Amino acid sequence: MKKTLVSALTTALVVGAASTTFAAANPFSDVPADHWAYDAVSQLAADGVIEGYGDTTFRGNQNITRYEMAQMIAKAMAKSDVSAADKALIDKLAAEFSDELNNLGVRVSNLERNADNVKWNGQARYRYWSQRYENQKKQNKDQLNFRLEPSAEVNNNWHVKARIDAFTNPSKDETSDLKVKRVWAQGDYKNFQVKLGKMPFFSTETAGMLFDDQFSGAQVTFGKNLKATLEAGRWDLNSANTQSNLYDAAGKTDDDAANYQGIALNGTAGKLYGGAAYRHFNSNVFTQTKGFEKNTDEANIWSVGAGYKFDKNWNLYGAYAKNEKAEADATAHNIQLNYKGAQKANKGSWGAYTAYRYMGQNVAFAPTYETFLSNGVNNVKGWEVGTEYVPFTNVTAAAYYFNGKQLDNDQDAELLFGRVNFWF
Repeated sequence: MKKTLVSALTTALVVGAASTTFAAANPFSDVPADHWAYDAVSQLAADGVIEGYGDTTFRGNQNITRYEMAQMIAKAMAKSDVSAADKALIDKLAAEFSDELNNLGVRVSNLERNADNVKWNGQARYRYWSQRYENQKKQNKDQLNFRLEPSAEVNNNWHVKARIDAFTNPSKDETSDLKVKRVWAQGDYKNFQVKLGKMPFFSTETAGMLFDDQFSGAQVTFGKNLKATLEAGRWDLNSANTQSNLYDAAGKTDDDAANYQGIALNGTAGKLYGGAAYRHFNSNVFTQTKGFEKNTDEANIWSVGAGYKFDKNWNLYGAYAKNEKAEADATAHNIQLNYKGAQKANKGSWGAYTAYRYMGQNVAFAPTYETFLSNGVNNVKGWEVGTEYVPFTNVTAAAYYFNGKQLDNDQDAELLFGRVNFWF
C-alpha cells in the first residue's frame, strides 16, 4: 500500500508538471463549483490534510477539472495521521474520483463507485424567530423543515437535480405535504455550465442580499477567473418577503409571476473577490406596489459587491443595490465582517459575524438572511451579530440577533433567531 501511495504521489506531481499535455490526452470534465466534493476538499484543507494548489489555496469558487481534484485526493490518501472524520471524507472522494485516481496510478480496489446513479443529501432543521416591533405585539414563531436534495447522473456532463421540502408548525402540529421546490437539468463543461428547469435563484454578487429563492427558466454561466451568468425565465412574486408591499400586491392580481432577465459578472483576484449584476422584472404586480413609480410594471435592479479575505479567519464583505423603478425603499446595502466559520463535518468548529444592514423592501425582495425571511423583520436598518457552532459532526447550531429601526417610521425593530440543523 505504501508503494502504491508513493507511486500515486510521484505520478501526481510528475503529471502536474505536464498538466497541459495530460489534459489534452485525457479530457476530463470539470467539477462544478456546487459539487459536494468542494465542501469535502475545503474541509480537508482546513484540517491541514491537503494544501490545494501550488499556492496553498483552494479555489472553491471556480470549476476545476476532475484530474486536478484527483491530484489533491491522491495527496490526501498519502497522509496516515488523519482523523476518522477526515478518513471518511477521503474514502468518499476516492470512490467518486476512482477513474481519475486509477489514471494517476492510484488503485482504489477497496472502494467501488455506487452502482446507483442517484445520490441523496438532505437535512432536518428547527428554526425559531422572536420578533419585536415598537408599538406592536411581540411575535414568536418556530418551524420544522425536512429537506431532500437528490442528484441523478445522466452522463459525464449532465445531471438532474432537485430539492424537496416539507414544513411543520410545531405549535399547531400542522405538517405540509412534501413539495418539489426545485428540479433542473445541469450540464457542466470546461468553463461552461447550463441549467434548465426550476433552479436556484441567488444573487451571488451581493452574497444573497437580494435573492435566495428559485426561478423557472434557463441559466448559462461561462468563464474561468471572471464568470458571466445569463438568466431568463419567470419568478413567483409570492416568494417575496411576506410582510413586504410586493407580496401584499401579489395577492390582488393573476400576474403573480414576473418575467425575468438578468446578467451577472463575478470574479476573483487573489484575496479580492466581487461582482456586479443587472436584473429586470416585468409584472402587473408592480403597478399596485407602494413605493414604485406610478403605473410602472417594471423593476430594474442593479447591484455590486466586493470582499477581501485577509487570512483563513477574517473576511470582510460589502454590497449595494438599487431598484431604478422604485421611488421609496429602493436601496439596500450591507457590510459584514466574518470570523472563522462552522464546518459541519468538523466537530467543534465555529464562526461569528457582525454586520450592518439597510434593507429596502422594494429591492431586497427575497434575501438569504434568516432575520429577513418571511417570519422576520423587513424594510429596516440596523446591526446584526451571529454565531454558529458544530457540537457534533453534521450537526450545526446558530443564533442571530438584529437590532435597528424601521425605514418607514423610524420605530424600533428587533429580532432574535435560533436554528439547529441535522445534515445527512
